[in-house]
Amino acid sequence: MVVEKLSNCIDLHRELKALGVDGGGVSILEDKAHFHLIRIRDLHVGAANILKQDALSIGADLAVPRGTVTASIPRVDALLIATERQLQQLVKKEKAQPFGLKALSVELESFCHLKHDEDASIMGILNANDDSFYHASRFQGSKAIERIETMIVEGADMIDLGGVSSRPGSIAVSAEEELSRVAPIIDALYEQKFYEKTALSLDSYEPLVIHYALERGFRIVNDITGLANDEVARLCGSYGATAVIMHMQGNPVNMQENPSYSSLIGDVELFFRERIAKAESFGIKDIILDCGIGFGKRLDDNLSLITHQSHFLRLGKKLLVGASRKSMINAISPSMSDDRLAGTLAIHLKAIEEGATIVRVHDVKEHAQAIKIWKAMRG
Repeated sequence: MVVEKLSNCIDLHRELKALGVDGGGVSILEDKAHFHLIRIRDLHVGAANILKQDALSIGADLAVPRGTVTASIPRVDALLIATERQLQQLVKKEKAQPFGLKALSVELESFCHLKHDEDASIMGILNANDDSFYHASRFQGSKAIERIETMIVEGADMIDLGGVSSRPGSIAVSAEEELSRVAPIIDALYEQKFYEKTALSLDSYEPLVIHYALERGFRIVNDITGLANDEVARLCGSYGATAVIMHMQGNPVNMQENPSYSSLIGDVELFFRERIAKAESFGIKDIILDCGIGFGKRLDDNLSLITHQSHFLRLGKKLLVGASRKSMINAISPSMSDDRLAGTLAIHLKAIEEGATIVRVHDVKEHAQAIKIWKAMRG
């Protein structure tokens, strides 16, 4: 007899099939190995007691604070622990319950049947400005085209071109100045038909610059203001472009001046829901969501958004994370050098594990290799 402890991160479906388990059994057993952890805030104590009993009746559980059973406090926070099948059963039970549990069932239902695509895409970064925070991402003229060609060979699925720095404290430039920086690169990419080789993205929120790029083969608009400008939304809709909606508190000048949230995950989700509705009202069909690591966030906020990426999967959109070489890495692990590649890889692999499907990176080759190795280890 040989006994082996297996990782919880293996491809369980493949393992069960290899054992010869029948189709129905694979589905049942696979479900038991994966569970939801769902935090519920400000729950009526009566609802908490009902939910606790209903959860226990189907084999799930609800962690509640001391004093909940005696209703010594009117409202409580709780943590639901349930498999996918148990969550579906619980949703049905709560639809007929009082104390706000019917509304809660709708929220819980949105976490059922979530699909996590682990085939992550790489967005390579190229800056046409001289003040981007990472100097090695700055290229102009023929060097920019060479760099883009290199990133495509290294494994980039899309290229994100920007002409204005959005680092904390940076000052915006005029749309005309921004266009003068990126237009030569856009023209060269168009002339050489790079739009047939890769997906081209423009990191901008200026309608003048966006219109110029969309006329010349660009199909993605990466807007750090999250479609705040109606004209940007109109352009994306009329050209059938993909819109990357990023969350930012404040603006690059003041965003890191004591940022705070009443409920981080909830606040970011509410922003996403509002901007998704706006995007769809302008006819935008393809939307990507970016929680905006480092844009009006404290270190703990950044870590929470990366760790809990899966929460946003219920919005039904692809998720992008861009933490490449950002200062949060040094905040966690101070270093005498500015080399933040190892920290970047750790963050992005965790983001992919939690549901991100696109990582925006400076180091394409290293990310392509890391993702390939990570996937191989997961089976």
